[in-house]
Amino acid sequence: MLDLKFVRENPEIVKQNIRNKFQDGKLPLVDQVIELDAKSRATQKEADDLRASRNKLSKEIGKLMGQGKKEEAEAVKAQVNANSARLAELEAMESELSAQITKIMMTIPNIIDPSVPIGKDDSENVEVERFGEPVVPDFEIPYHTDIMERFDGIDLDAARKVAGNGFYYLMGDIARLHSSVIAYARDFMINRGFTYCVPPFMIRSNVVTGVMSFAEMDAMMYKIEGEDLYLIGTSEHSMIGKFIDTITPESKLPLTLTSYSPCFRKEKGAHGIEERGVYRIHQFEKQEMIVVCKPEDSPMWYDKLWKNTVDLFRSLDIPVRTLECCSGDLADLKVKSVDVEAWSPRQKKYFEVGSCSNLGDAQARRLKIRVQGEDGGKYLAHTLNNTVVAPPRMLIAFLENNLQADGSVKIPKVLQPYMGGMEVMVPKH
Repeated sequence: MLDLKFVRENPEIVKQNIRNKFQDGKLPLVDQVIELDAKSRATQKEADDLRASRNKLSKEIGKLMGQGKKEEAEAVKAQVNANSARLAELEAMESELSAQITKIMMTIPNIIDPSVPIGKDDSENVEVERFGEPVVPDFEIPYHTDIMERFDGIDLDAARKVAGNGFYYLMGDIARLHSSVIAYARDFMINRGFTYCVPPFMIRSNVVTGVMSFAEMDAMMYKIEGEDLYLIGTSEHSMIGKFIDTITPESKLPLTLTSYSPCFRKEKGAHGIEERGVYRIHQFEKQEMIVVCKPEDSPMWYDKLWKNTVDLFRSLDIPVRTLECCSGDLADLKVKSVDVEAWSPRQKKYFEVGSCSNLGDAQARRLKIRVQGEDGGKYLAHTLNNTVVAPPRMLIAFLENNLQADGSVKIPKVLQPYMGGMEVMVPKH
């Protein structure tokens, strides 16, 4: 969410940013919110003047009563009562105008970084760099669920009976591999200085609206009926929420945390053939990283975060590339974002396995995450997040890139301790 003063003083910058994000339907909102803000400030001034007048008149009443001037005191009381009635009207107007302004301000997108490429959607994202050599073996690589079934490692039919489409049972070595990847990712991030955390898996509505846009909320979140609680779509939500309405001394920054959680997502819309199996599902597990830092440090942390993911995937012998998200592909709160994509030798192309985002002070403004500087002044922190690993998609990349011609799957050295020393997974079929 933008600073209202910034919008008021820089309407054309805000409008151009909306155009850059190809959201022209939101252009009228800028003038609307500036007009509402003017009304709000005028209403507040009148209300403040009346409060000051009430205080002055109240003292005058006491003085007149002390002098025995009861009739004059009653006249002043009448004026106070009239002012009080008007003040009640103004306070109701203040509340209504504030709600209207907040609703619009939470819809106007954040100002994107100047380095972000301008484009309408993800088809115009820009490849930045490749890490590792993509390989297409000289044998056929089956679809990922077919690989898993050779290990008796997945049961989609039973999951459909129990929970419906978009769920799965992982079994045996595949389930163990899933848990091993999560455990390895946890230790990988701890070794890079991040504090490990297991957060709440449900959050209140004020946290939801603090960490994401209304559009994202509608498309992703599951509401707990009858309660002010939502299932998290990613642990970033509750991890950033941890700092709601806090003031952190500047000397304690940055705050760097890595978190484990299950994730729950509606995943609305039709999905293509390549999104069957465990590619796009309603429930999965994830290792995440978040940073709360000084504004001037957020570009540096942004680069550090996505490099962590690249390094992790390369340690598992999986080629990856980074893809700069264009303006039209950025969620409204994001300043800048890069996707990490893993190589799929079966599809002979890359696919998304994680996303790193700098949100500037947007989440901090909504959640009142503040920093106290050495001079005693307070300012808003910057927040960033990045996927360490989400095993459903990681499993696809892992199995395809480590599959051998005989159907076995090699286990990279870094993962072997988590697999009980296993060097190769041998299929049952």
